[in-house]
Amino acid sequence: MQEKDNESFSFINEKRKEKPINKKKLFIYAGFVVAMAVVFGVVASFVFVYCRLQWEEYLLPPDKKVVTIPQDHLEDTQSLETGESEQALSSQETAETESEQESQEPESETDTQSSESGESEQPPGAQQAELTVADFQKLQNQLYDVGRGAGSFMVTVTGIKSDTDWLYNDYERKGQASGFILADNGEELLILTERKNIADAQQIYVTFCNDVTVGAAMKKYDAATGITVLSVPLAMIDAGTMEAVSVAVLGNSLITRQGELVIAVGSPLGSNYSILTGSITSTANSINVIDNKYSVFTTDIVGNRNGSGVLLNVAGEVIGLVMQGYNSGEAGIVTAFSISELKAMIERLSNGGDIPYAGLELTTVTNDIAAENEIPKGAYIKDVKMDSPAMSAGLQRGDVIVSMDGDVIFTVDGYESKLMSLSPGDTVTVVVKRQSPEGYTDITCMVEIGVLQ
Repeated sequence: MQEKDNESFSFINEKRKEKPINKKKLFIYAGFVVAMAVVFGVVASFVFVYCRLQWEEYLLPPDKKVVTIPQDHLEDTQSLETGESEQALSSQETAETESEQESQEPESETDTQSSESGESEQPPGAQQAELTVADFQKLQNQLYDVGRGAGSFMVTVTGIKSDTDWLYNDYERKGQASGFILADNGEELLILTERKNIADAQQIYVTFCNDVTVGAAMKKYDAATGITVLSVPLAMIDAGTMEAVSVAVLGNSLITRQGELVIAVGSPLGSNYSILTGSITSTANSINVIDNKYSVFTTDIVGNRNGSGVLLNVAGEVIGLVMQGYNSGEAGIVTAFSISELKAMIERLSNGGDIPYAGLELTTVTNDIAAENEIPKGAYIKDVKMDSPAMSAGLQRGDVIVSMDGDVIFTVDGYESKLMSLSPGDTVTVVVKRQSPEGYTDITCMVEIGVLQ
């Protein structure tokens, strides 16, 4: 009996039972998997879109709007003046013909009676009204209205530089100058100003006509004249400021003549928001800079050596650039660069290009100079800048440039036009006349165009 009981308990009979499914946990797990899939998809989409934009911007950069400034040519100006003169002459001839015809017509009965009575009647409008002080004041008010209208495109440029005095105390040094809004290329406002006051600045700010100040960056500059183009991104300018400002219109300064009324705006007296009126006293002066010569307008407007800004004609167009580095402080008058001669350079700077540099100071050999001194016609080299591309190519003082890449050069303007058609890194073949014991001989030099820093 005992053995039988031992057999029945000699091992344990085990029966495995399936664990019941927990539907709640299953649903939670499935929901977690779906949520993670959604999160992964969203993150992957954002990463894909971002990477695509970055790669498209890198491989296919958007086309920037190119700033184009129409150039003024002396030939067109002369043609315009000739046309106006012919039109005026034609009008005068027509008026004279009409007068002759009227004089040949028989006198009317009324005219006969007036003649007999000895009374002379003046035609309507023949008697000119006498000008008064009020009329002069009205003219002044109109000129100042033109100057105030220019305030929408005038700006104040401030450069801030950190410095240390001789006691090692830190301080900030500020430089200020006027500038104007040159163009809007869809991404940025381009500001034209003078580099003198912001050359070493760590921070550059532009203050608009509504006293809103934003940061700016130097885009490009011309080291020969000191003209600089600044960039202010449109994203940094609020809508109210964009409505308040405008873009300046560059006029044709080649038709500016002695005696014309002009308005100086900006800081011609050294203080901001000045408006001064006067007239052009001379257009015959010029300033020699490296590789060029620019016409300068002299006015009867009292100025300051630290003054800057622009000259406007009565239509409100910019015809002159007033710069601190070229003002005549001793004479106390405002002078300005002719804007038409700067347009090619300004256009290149606005589009981020460098100004080609050879390193020559030139003057034109006119017919009279050529006949009197027996010098060939062309661009006479007065000086060659040290370590310049021209010096490296072998050009010397006293040489006369007669051709560049086969194009005949008669004047400094022709030289400048040819130079501006080149780019830094280009090599140009320059043929000069060089004096020798046997007379002038042709010398060919290969000049590699550089950039003046």
